[in-house]
Amino acid sequence: MSAPAFSNSVHDCQPTVSTSSFTSSWDLGTYGGRSNISNKGRRNWDNQVISAMDLKQGLIACAKSISDSDISTAVGLMDVLEKMVTISGEPIQRLGAYLLEGLRARIESSGNMIYRRLRCDEPTGPQLMTSMYMLYQICPYWKFAYVSANAVIQEAVENEAKIHIIDFQVAQGSQWVPFVESLSHRAGGAPSIRITGVDDSQSALARGGGLEIIQQRLSMVAESCGVPFEFRGVPMLDHEVRAEHLMIQPDEAVVVNFPYVLHHIPDESVSIENHRDRLLRLVRGLSPKVVTLLEQESNTNTSPFYTRFLETLDYYSAMFESIDAAPTAPRDDPQRIRAEQHCVARDIVNMVACEGPERVERHELLGKWRSRFSMAGFQQRPLSCSVTGAVLDMLEGEYSPNYRIEERNGALYLNWRNRAMVTCSAWR
Repeated sequence: MSAPAFSNSVHDCQPTVSTSSFTSSWDLGTYGGRSNISNKGRRNWDNQVISAMDLKQGLIACAKSISDSDISTAVGLMDVLEKMVTISGEPIQRLGAYLLEGLRARIESSGNMIYRRLRCDEPTGPQLMTSMYMLYQICPYWKFAYVSANAVIQEAVENEAKIHIIDFQVAQGSQWVPFVESLSHRAGGAPSIRITGVDDSQSALARGGGLEIIQQRLSMVAESCGVPFEFRGVPMLDHEVRAEHLMIQPDEAVVVNFPYVLHHIPDESVSIENHRDRLLRLVRGLSPKVVTLLEQESNTNTSPFYTRFLETLDYYSAMFESIDAAPTAPRDDPQRIRAEQHCVARDIVNMVACEGPERVERHELLGKWRSRFSMAGFQQRPLSCSVTGAVLDMLEGEYSPNYRIEERNGALYLNWRNRAMVTCSAWR
């Protein structure tokens, strides 16, 4: 999920790449993108087939046909499906529009080209910030990450005089405003806090500038609260970070925060360097007091295309349903439509259309993350009841009762109905 629908992945824009085979129709009406695939071999699909077809099953059948290299059937199904989807309709219709875009890109072997074009068509900074803020308000996934991680960190450093937080997805720095404020109330005086923020270009776009914006904002908050504070930015990709970039001091308590970011880092299935596990080993070498891991509970990393499509369909069906539950943003609200496009649709297209290094959305289930952290030398730190309480307080009265908190094996799950959506776990 572009933050706050979980993703801050970045691809270089390639305006020199031809995009003539792609027609985007993400307007405010019915999705009407047409495939430019040759009509040769196209089957006839009449109105009777359209009325009898279930949209979800049609999407599955189309993906299965592509998986089986039955392109003529897939193209015929696309003709039917594009009459059934709309970006302002039911959750499955909205999701279907973006899944269909990904399927069409895949069948035309233009997945990465289209994904890059979508990245080049990013909104301006203020537009992206508006979209991110809307999703932040109407669904609790990012608030869950901030509240749960902050509660874990507060417990881990409650007796520390010098705290150094390394945030591998600093975004707008919003997570740390309430955290800094809470330190000012500590009995015996506030500790000193140093935040090292690793940046990415999409967050910079939304901020409208570099990391100095976060530094100014948080410094003002800290000064008003009487908290000794220092911010240092690291403007590089997460997998490029080395220990010397972090400037660890021997007398400080180190905390590391991974909010919806590790799934973007290539693992052994993408690169022999295996940056995902290398970064975990680097962090373990810092001897942190605690590491907080927030991730989507989805399995799209190494799954073959068809299995990955089914997982994407299942996961994002729940997400679009949860977005629909927000009473303040109706389906035809142009801002909500843009928020879904800017912060969710690109991730869906990437998972469905792209392969290899170009597929940057690579989620893993908590069980797999548990194995990775254990192999890196970490032990899981069970979450306390105060962490659960903080999240329950956050959900109380603001969100649909269909959001549910589940404690399982020392971790915290935020569910939509019976579907686990995101998890919080702590490590040391």
